[in-house]
Amino acid sequence: MTTAVKKKAPAPAAKVPPVKAAPAKVAPVKAVAKPAPVKPAPAVKPVPVKAVAPKAPVAPVPPAKPALVPAKPAIVAKVATPAKKHEFKAGDFVVYPTHGVGRIQKVDEQEVAGIKLELFVIAFEKDKMILRVPTVKAKAVGMRKLSTPDVVATALNTLKGRARIKRTMWSRRAQEYEAKINSGDLVSIAEVVRDLHRAGGQPEQSYSERQLYEAALARMAREVAAIERIDEPTAVKRVESALVKKAA
Repeated sequence: MTTAVKKKAPAPAAKVPPVKAAPAKVAPVKAVAKPAPVKPAPAVKPVPVKAVAPKAPVAPVPPAKPALVPAKPAIVAKVATPAKKHEFKAGDFVVYPTHGVGRIQKVDEQEVAGIKLELFVIAFEKDKMILRVPTVKAKAVGMRKLSTPDVVATALNTLKGRARIKRTMWSRRAQEYEAKINSGDLVSIAEVVRDLHRAGGQPEQSYSERQLYEAALARMAREVAAIERIDEPTAVKRVESALVKKAA
């Protein structure tokens, strides 16, 4: 006989009490700051754009030529440059306005302040003086050649004329006489000799008048002597003889 085995019913599950969820903590909401008002950006002035000229087209560079062997320089003969021609030359008698008659010794070249100058070297034997005058300034300072025979004749005839004395103060007349003597003009110098000459029976000259008279007489006699190739004493006699004829 079979015995029926009774299955035991499963024990009821234990009741688990429900777990209560803990309430979640909510962070407080902070107040949000209002955004600052945005200022409108300043208007930008348009910058004028200059028109740019189109660049010129670049010419193509030609290909380099092969190097050539330099030819030997030809030998050129040096040609001597001719010397400058001047109105005056060595050995000439000249008249320098403020010094009278002198003779050119040579044409020299000197370096002054790094500049080469060509100079006339003039000797004044009576005054024992040497004067150097730049050739380019000879005419500007009044340097000239000796007077022509016609000018000498005019000067000698001037001596025979009547003295012309202005009625002004002597100091002013003396300045005029000095200007005539230093002008270098032979006829003007003859006028000074004529006006300051005193013949017999006329009032004597003052010291300053005598000095000017002798300076004018010597200046005139030196040029006459150089022109006529006579010595200075003989030239002085010739000038004085014309003054004597005037007095007679």
